[in-house]
Amino acid sequence: MKKSYLLLHSAVIFLGFSGVFGKLISLNEGLITWYRVFFSAIILYIVLKLLKIRNTICFREKVNIAKVGILITLSWVLFFASIKYSNISIGVICYCMASFFTAIFEPLINKRRFRPSEFVLSVITLLGISLIFRFDSSYRLGIVLGVIAPAFASLYTVYNERLVKTYDSKLINYYQMLGGTFGLGIFLPLYLHYFPTETIIPGIRDIFYLLLLALFCTVGVYVSLTSILKRLSAFTVNLSLNLEPVYAILIAFLFFGEYKQINFSFYIGLFFVVLSVGLQILISLRQSRRVDII
Repeated sequence: MKKSYLLLHSAVIFLGFSGVFGKLISLNEGLITWYRVFFSAIILYIVLKLLKIRNTICFREKVNIAKVGILITLSWVLFFASIKYSNISIGVICYCMASFFTAIFEPLINKRRFRPSEFVLSVITLLGISLIFRFDSSYRLGIVLGVIAPAFASLYTVYNERLVKTYDSKLINYYQMLGGTFGLGIFLPLYLHYFPTETIIPGIRDIFYLLLLALFCTVGVYVSLTSILKRLSAFTVNLSLNLEPVYAILIAFLFFGEYKQINFSFYIGLFFVVLSVGLQILISLRQSRRVDII
């Protein structure tokens, strides 16, 4: 359990750089996401070949896995749009709503009883988000997009929790990245028609950032998160991901000077988000100790 938490929070640190790359890359959110899943699919294909992992998944299951990949792809489009229309701090904080949505979606999808502790922790997170909503009215669109993004991310994690019980995590992520590449690719021409951009071909600097985003913040992170779901619940994973803003905000403060744009209510909201994560870790560790004793 401790190793799972260590791996989880290592993944969260790398994930904290996603918003930074989203700000640095000059492409719009749709193109950033498409190149992200496309490069990730290529990297995972190479990894699968090097490790000689056997692929015994039937075509129908491959399609089902790919469909789940579309969920996280949509989440990323909205996440990067949130950053573009606000800033890194707002985008990553709003993503913390994933635990709130998971507390609702997971019992409904898996047909289990609702856990009061999950709702209490999610309400604490929601309180933190509501305080951030008061931050600046000029960022209203970015905040709305940022709150919608984790709804798709939470669905992705809940469905992924089922898949990890049967298939290798690298195979799962490979077909999910393929699903995102083809799924978003079909609608990309229409997307670019309504949201035009100066160029669709990334420059050398953008390619460098996109490769880092794909290798460390996508392949490394999501293969780790998929394997972690074998030991930890979808709710615990999503709630722990709420620590991502802490790392992302520190980076944004250092390199983008975003502390100049933030007021006191933002810090209070961030405190409640971090509090919800700390309480969930304590609850999970206490439950694991009870299981070990039994």
